[in-house]
Amino acid sequence: MAGHSQFKNIMHKKGKQDAIRSKLFSKLAREITVAAKLGLPDPSMNARLRSAILEARAENMPKDNIERAIKKASGADSENYEEVRYEGYAPGGVAVIVEALTDNRNRTAGEVRSYFTKAGGTLAETGAVSFMFDHIGLIEYDAKAASEDQMLEAAIDAGAEDVVSTADGHEIMTELEMLRDVAQALESKFGEPRKVAIIWKPQTSVSVDDEAGEKILRLINSLEDNDDVQNVYANFEVSDALLAKMSA
Repeated sequence: MAGHSQFKNIMHKKGKQDAIRSKLFSKLAREITVAAKLGLPDPSMNARLRSAILEARAENMPKDNIERAIKKASGADSENYEEVRYEGYAPGGVAVIVEALTDNRNRTAGEVRSYFTKAGGTLAETGAVSFMFDHIGLIEYDAKAASEDQMLEAAIDAGAEDVVSTADGHEIMTELEMLRDVAQALESKFGEPRKVAIIWKPQTSVSVDDEAGEKILRLINSLEDNDDVQNVYANFEVSDALLAKMSA
């Protein structure tokens, strides 16, 4: 009986992981389709599309799925997605930015608002919290791609603003208008990066206790689980113990 229960537990976990991966692939495909539709379907001529493809590859999305998402952009049955940004406050006064791609603005707005309300937060007007973040370009490399000094020198020479190197890898930050040039310069030296993206980086972070932190993490999980939500950013810090508990 114990073995049977263990097997069912393993199957349940695998099913959950498969569902998460399927949802992630759907979001990545949507971003690829939108990027291809807004620009050229050639990633070498479309920085946003190239970034979307890089992210998809980093998540081991099959090549066929990527190509199908690009082709979908030119199809007559291609959905029309609208880019929407939501801003609000989570418990503890933490600022949250939500980026979405939706074919129904009213549906998405209602769902996002309900997540904030249930978490004890509030949805605010666009611009209410974004001033607390810097809208920047981000390039990521694995740690083995280069030494800390090599990456710093190459990135600064290419026009980057800052470089943070840890055991997990290198994060290169740029002004938005410099993202493409810096990415191309680094790729010529170190090969293809694992990620190129435009992000909202908090200017400062708010420390919250575990009670508020748990509510905020649940809010972020709910938002990220929504099919229309692409990215979530928040300016808070929690204990490592809480992060371990919530990810268990």
